[in-house]
Formats: sequence, C-alpha cells, structure tokens
Amino acid sequence: MADENIIETQGLTKNYNHQAAVDSLSLLVQEGEIFGFLGPNGAGKTTTLLMLLGLTLPSAGSAAVCGLDPVRQAKEVKRLVGYLPENVGFYEDMDSVQSLEYIADLNGMAQGTASDKIWELLKEVGLTDSANKKVGTYSRGMRQRLGIAEVLIKDPKVLFLDEPTLGLDPDGALRIIELIQSLNRDKNMTVLLSSHNLHQVQKISHRVGIMIKGKMVATGSIENLAAEKFGVGEEEYTLEEIYMKYFQEV
Repeated sequence: MADENIIETQGLTKNYNHQAAVDSLSLLVQEGEIFGFLGPNGAGKTTTLLMLLGLTLPSAGSAAVCGLDPVRQAKEVKRLVGYLPENVGFYEDMDSVQSLEYIADLNGMAQGTASDKIWELLKEVGLTDSANKKVGTYSRGMRQRLGIAEVLIKDPKVLFLDEPTLGLDPDGALRIIELIQSLNRDKNMTVLLSSHNLHQVQKISHRVGIMIKGKMVATGSIENLAAEKFGVGEEEYTLEEIYMKYFQEV
C-alpha cells in the first residue's frame, strides 16, 4: 500500500429536508488499500458514494477523489472510478460480449482495443465459457462478475463496490471476494467496499470505517478498533463483535 490518500473528505454533509443523511464526514482512504465501509441501512453509505462520484451535490464540506473535486470535475472523477451499485442493470437480450462492447463504446474505446480488452476481462472474471449466452439467463453471481468487468473496462484507479456479494451463494460470494483481492494485489487497485457481510469485510479489508446515523463513529484497522473497545489482550475479537460494540454505544 502507498501512503498517499486517494480519497479525502472534510466535513462532508448531505441534508434532505433538514435531516442529515451524511453528517460532517471526514474520511481518508489510502491508495492501494481495501477499505471496508460499514453501517446499517440508512446510515449514509450510499449517499456518501454518490457524493464522491459527483452524482449528488453535498450540502456542505468538500471531497477529493484522485486529487479531483467531484463537484467541479465530475466527468474526470468518473473516468478514474468504477462504481458497482447494489443492483446492476443490464440489457437482458445482450450477451456478455455485447454488453461490454456497449460499455466500451460509451467510454470511447477503439473497436480493436475494446475487443482484446473484453476477452481479457471475461477471462479475469471467469465468464469466457458463458460469453455468448444472453445476460437474462445469468445467475446473480454471474451478473455481479459481469458488472465488475463493466466497471473495469476503463482501467479505473478506484473501485466503489456497494454490496457486491448480496444474495449470492457461498461459492459465488467467494469468487467475488477472490476477484476483489486479486485486483487489489495484482493491480494495486483501491477498493471502497460497502457490505453488511462483516465476515467477508474482515477477511479482505486493510481498514474499516463504521458509519451510523450519518456519522463516521470509527475508522482504523480491526486490531486497533478491537483494542480501543476491548483493551489489549490475548483474545481476538471478530469484526461483528467490534461493530456491535460501537452500534450499541450510539
């Protein structure tokens, strides 16, 4: 991991009808790390991701992604960030090659370059054997892997993944987790991972942040957060135990 911050926010706030969905968020994510972004439904995680992408404007505060301002440089930010939302949409009557050709065209890629890249990505996400099958026939796990291929086609520096393993069987979830790890390890890709699956987050994250009621109540490595809440000792604590300790105290 590098020591450079690739994501920074200061006092980032989003209000809806005088209610703070995100309340004065200050966050640092280092280049090359997997950062687990935790919190219950309605905590403000997705709203934060949308502000970082320039898809919704903050009510106050500031943010920088890859050194760019998502408010004034939203197009530049989107070129460098790949975003996989919780529910990925596809054209059901396209196969995976056609889907990726469409995304490549939207990103202005030359046809020859795109073709090589598409087959490279299909191999990377394990879909070469299903490349010519209609996406409408894909399982949820296959759709998630195709979604990751779509966000990778522009070679992003950062990945925002919102519940990438939700609804997957154990084998499908493991394949997604292993893919995230390989992207981080082999390409030094920074990953902001929002998930309710604390076991998975603990397995792959370098650091985590816990967000509750719009506020970031804790950030750090799992070891440091455990020491903060339970003291230093020989006993090891799971991320679920740490998370519940913070949650009960808010």
